[in-house]
Amino acid sequence: MAKSRRIAKLTAYLRPHWREASLGILALLSVNALGVYIPWLIRAGVDKLSTTFSWNQILHYVVIIVLLSSAMWLMRMASRIWLFGVGRQVEFDLKQRIFEHLLKLEPAYFASNTAGDLINRATSDVDNIKRLLGFAVLSLANTVFAYALTLPVMLAISVDLTLASLAVYPFMLLLVSLFSDRLRKQQAAVQEQLSDISELIQEDISGIALIKIYAQEANERRAFAKKNQQLLTANLELAKLRNTLFPLIGGLANVSSLVIIWLGAARMSSGTLQVGDFLALLIYVERLVFPTAILGFTITAYQRGEVSIDRLESILSVTPKIQDTPDAIHLPVAELKGEVTAKNLTYTYPGSATPALENVNFTIAPGETVAVVGAIGSGKSTLANALPRLLDIESGQLFLDGVDITKIALGDLRGAIAYVPQDSFLFSTTIKNNIRYGDPVSEQEQIESVAKLAQIESEINNFPQQYETLVGERGITLSGGQRQRTALARAMLVNAPVLILDDALSSVDNQTATQILKNLSGGSIRKTVIFITHQLSAAAAADRIFVMEKGKIVEIGNHLQLLEQKGLYRTLWSQHQVEELLH
Repeated sequence: MAKSRRIAKLTAYLRPHWREASLGILALLSVNALGVYIPWLIRAGVDKLSTTFSWNQILHYVVIIVLLSSAMWLMRMASRIWLFGVGRQVEFDLKQRIFEHLLKLEPAYFASNTAGDLINRATSDVDNIKRLLGFAVLSLANTVFAYALTLPVMLAISVDLTLASLAVYPFMLLLVSLFSDRLRKQQAAVQEQLSDISELIQEDISGIALIKIYAQEANERRAFAKKNQQLLTANLELAKLRNTLFPLIGGLANVSSLVIIWLGAARMSSGTLQVGDFLALLIYVERLVFPTAILGFTITAYQRGEVSIDRLESILSVTPKIQDTPDAIHLPVAELKGEVTAKNLTYTYPGSATPALENVNFTIAPGETVAVVGAIGSGKSTLANALPRLLDIESGQLFLDGVDITKIALGDLRGAIAYVPQDSFLFSTTIKNNIRYGDPVSEQEQIESVAKLAQIESEINNFPQQYETLVGERGITLSGGQRQRTALARAMLVNAPVLILDDALSSVDNQTATQILKNLSGGSIRKTVIFITHQLSAAAAADRIFVMEKGKIVEIGNHLQLLEQKGLYRTLWSQHQVEELLH
């Protein structure tokens, strides 16, 4: 990203808070105006007292200077509150924007961008931008005002002494330009290493049980030590650059004070420079030392901010591939029957040459229970992900109640399809909150009703805290079957006309799975159920069975019909029978 684009982005971040930023900058201007006036007042007082000494005069100047210094201190505090507040507000805005943007992106984005890296960008990089728009803006404005207001007054006192004291400043600018690119590249390296270490920590915490099962603590310790060492090396390299540049800038700034003392003393001894003028020049030069010395930290904050802007915009600039069309159709769930139709449905994953689905055709009647079976990799899960548009499928291929799903508003489509994926993800909260996640205001009676249908009610009641039981991160305190049935209860509570179970009962025994399917296909509100499974005993109870192979539906029929004809289903059933006998 070019510098002009980065500055445009910074301006865009600041725009909503321009009033606070303006007040902060005006306060800084007032601080610097007072900072210039006080030495001028001291100059006048010294010159006056050198001719007629009076304690009353001294008291007069002391009171004025104390009052002005107090006002200066108050204005400086106000400027910090306003400008640092702007940085905090921008931090809040960016975190909100990133989170909301990530929610719009399709699952495929998260498959190629790790959680650790995204978390680091949303925290560390946002923090860098906060510093840039708080500390760096304050420091830069302070430096600009200090030079803009101080230099004219210094030149009015003595042009040659002022120019002599500032002769070292071009060397400072040269140093800054020499180090600038190296600082930015090294800062980028630090941010990348931070992302890598965040990814490893997040991964290891999620997979801690697996690490212990395979006794891989030592290997993970070594992997972390390696990444930690890389981060340390990057930080040390950055620190080396900063510790070389900043003392040089500060040292050169102090040289200007020495020049004033050296040349000013000679002028006073010859009578060509008044004592008041000398003191004022010395104070003014000292006033410029701090803004110049802090320039190094400002540069670092800017370099960090530049890197972080690039990293954040790489997220925010991603356009969601799956989103509502301008003319999206709204379908109230209450009016939907639950008919699902596929017409030559074909889908190929990005980067793959072989279609995961190829010319799939079917119609599922409202309230029908259809089992989808087939070998691993036959396209079952791809079909499940295509129905709620978790995949970017082409228009004219999938229909809900005769309406193309790519034309339906995403909120309405996903409200009409309850989906229980293979990974029964649970949030780190109570069982009750997990079940009512899709409808947070559900009553206890409704929660218990769906728990009963999902065959999990009796087990929940056996827990000491029942529905208030905390399930731990990703539901770690529950068994695989309990997690799946809790996720199923969550899907049933939203009362969508279509329910997709993507191998969502794999950890449940055949008898329980069959009973759950009976519960789903019966009752007063019958759902359209698409049951993707490897459990053929449960699949046999479905109204129809779709048999998939290499992305195609090769057989359709009920259990008895498929057994009567020679084909893949009969082969799978024979294998299933043998496995049952062996067990």
